Amino acid sequence: MRDTRVAAVQFEHAAGDKQANLARIRSFVEAAADRNVEIVAFPECCITGYWFLRRLSRTELEALAEPVPDGPSSRALSSLAAERGMTVGAGLVEITPEGTLHNTYIVAMPDGRFQRHRKLHTFISEHMESGSEYTVFDMSHGCRAGVLTCYDNNIGENVRITALMGAEILLAPHQTGGVDSKDPDVMGIIDRHLWDERGSNPGAIEEEFRGPKGRDWLLRWLPTRAHDNGLFLIFSNGVGVDDNEVRTGNAMIIDPYGRILAETWKAGDDMVIADLDASLLDECTGRRWIRTRRPELYAVLATPTGREQDTRSVRFDAKGA
Repeated sequence: MRDTRVAAVQFEHAAGDKQANLARIRSFVEAAADRNVEIVAFPECCITGYWFLRRLSRTELEALAEPVPDGPSSRALSSLAAERGMTVGAGLVEITPEGTLHNTYIVAMPDGRFQRHRKLHTFISEHMESGSEYTVFDMSHGCRAGVLTCYDNNIGENVRITALMGAEILLAPHQTGGVDSKDPDVMGIIDRHLWDERGSNPGAIEEEFRGPKGRDWLLRWLPTRAHDNGLFLIFSNGVGVDDNEVRTGNAMIIDPYGRILAETWKAGDDMVIADLDASLLDECTGRRWIRTRRPELYAVLATPTGREQDTRSVRFDAKGA
């Protein structure tokens, strides 16, 4: 890997309005290009919208979904990447030729290459299926990247496998924070009026974004994923109204030691930028730990316990991350 300038974006998507969301993506890409960014990561399902998907029928989901990479949104991102000489990642609902629906994250590179990641732990809709493959690939920028979408990052094995496959940078698109959770002192609903009054009282909503409903919760585990696996992590997230919840944003970029290089808790659309120092990778703690693994002891990790459940069956009563 060589030194690389990257960006993580948070923005409030318009549910179901792909053209409006693509226009917002374009505006951020143009701003990033002015600052010589090479890789920019947008949130999960930010092209289609996210939390409202759980209320759509299969027919409505099929009408919203697109083929990948031949659909209009994929082509738009590919054109934008080539035009600006930048790798661009963003999420949508994919429909396969067989009619299967996926929560998919697409990565368009400036040399015409294209990758997609189908979320491994999809729960937003009973009509959508989880993916079954890890996504690790060489980028145009002399680095190797992986993608894990939202809940995928909660499962430590997923990040470790992505690292073992050679990922140096992890794109981690989310729609989280402000979630009605059963866990004590973790996340929780943010009052909508705090968001609506953010212009006159920004301190109140930013306090929520920085607290246990947002940043505090993320810091319990997200830097650990980067630290323990020796990779850079680009966390992008929705912000603002997402159906009946308020996302907390908290876009951030983390180095292989788990240190935050750039972050925001702004109550609004925002982008953070950082320069990734490739020299940190080889001797960082996580990579040294990986080199001293004893795989012969780990067969139990791939042995079913009998307690496994499909993610859709543990949707927290239609609540989740």
